[in-house]
Amino acid sequence: MTAFLPSSSILETIEMIQRYRLDIRTVTMGINLLPAVRATPEATCEAVYDLVTARAEQLVPVCSGIEEELGVPIVNKRIAVTPVALVSSAVPGCDPVDLARALDRAAVAVGVNFIGGYSALVEKGGSAGDKRLIRSIPEALSETDVVCSSVNIASSRAGINMNAVREMGQVVKDCAEATSDRSSIACAKLVVFANSVGDNPFMAGAFHGIEEPDCVISVGVSGPGVVDRAVAALGPEASLNEIAEEIKKAAFKVTRTGQLVGTMAADRLGVPFGIVDLSLAPTADIGDSVAHILEHMGLEQVGGHGTTAALALLNDAVKKGGMMACSRVGGLSGSFIPVSEDAGMIDAVRAGNLTIEKLEAMTAICSVGLDMIAIPGDTPASSIAGMIADEAAIGVMNHKTTAVRVVPAAGTVPGDDVDFGGLLGHAPVMPVSTVSSAEFIARGGYIPAPVHGFRN
Repeated sequence: MTAFLPSSSILETIEMIQRYRLDIRTVTMGINLLPAVRATPEATCEAVYDLVTARAEQLVPVCSGIEEELGVPIVNKRIAVTPVALVSSAVPGCDPVDLARALDRAAVAVGVNFIGGYSALVEKGGSAGDKRLIRSIPEALSETDVVCSSVNIASSRAGINMNAVREMGQVVKDCAEATSDRSSIACAKLVVFANSVGDNPFMAGAFHGIEEPDCVISVGVSGPGVVDRAVAALGPEASLNEIAEEIKKAAFKVTRTGQLVGTMAADRLGVPFGIVDLSLAPTADIGDSVAHILEHMGLEQVGGHGTTAALALLNDAVKKGGMMACSRVGGLSGSFIPVSEDAGMIDAVRAGNLTIEKLEAMTAICSVGLDMIAIPGDTPASSIAGMIADEAAIGVMNHKTTAVRVVPAAGTVPGDDVDFGGLLGHAPVMPVSTVSSAEFIARGGYIPAPVHGFRN
């Protein structure tokens, strides 16, 4: 039975698209690579290329058709694959960088923006294959164009693998050096997680979880502009609970649009529909900022006292509104606060009102963590590892996903500006603490899981 929307709802959706920057941030196809494992590295690489291109051949054309049919922009078409460490470990003598090159060729062939899954899951320790992949990340990301990488180093159930934390601090530095002539762009394609999820459609942290079907379509919605407009329209006399109700209504509408696009894409591609990720994902364009939503709640500028509380209200209301609109909610689902991709965040950093320490506090209740932050090029690996450990502790203790994606851009100092291009935006270089954490990080070992991590 066909359901007809009232004309007022149709006109409202058109207005959200044209005036308030409503879009679908990504349609992401998840692909299981394990069927591509062969007896030799060469055969496996070829099978990976063939599998990805066969599965995703129609992804971009189908999404383009839906865009034209509905008038809803789909900004990115992406692919997430099984963590490559699992694939390379199954093939004797396989160099994971060769798989990265095969994935890069496949992604370019089918026309997607990014392909994620150059990943390892090492929260309880790493296999030989995991360790090979981690050591290879700087080479893989510097020699490919659209491959993204992630490493999960902690979980609420396992605790924090501080050996992996230490190594990832150095890997981030090596990535920066390997692409020093390109604004250290490899770091923008690398995320270090605690409590990573296997159905995240957003880059750079997307991978296809082993619990997922062989192929699946998931959607990441956007809509900071829509929410910002709804909050701003209430005026200064509205109470915070009235603001929460308005955000829930806006999130409901945005999520319904995402579910429609996702189910249409899955049906036309002949694969299951996975989830809608509710995350508000900003861009550096005017009118598409999470920071501006918080400022329309009454903050003079993001970073001041009250910022974390305002973000908590926003995050909770987005989840509640979205979950009423769609029963298949997953991924990260909340609010992103990437500095380089949010015009309001950039302004607050330049004004000196938003610091890394305040951003860390905000990550206790947002979707991810320290995201797309440019830091001085001479920041020690141990300090980066300390940031990773701090974010992992927030995630582990609070049973939530946290992450670090920082860019120690080569040759930069606080106050410089780093341009990453495209959706990755640009970021002012933020100062970091010069107090050393080297001795703490050098100890290695494991930080045990909290007692409330055991829920059986």
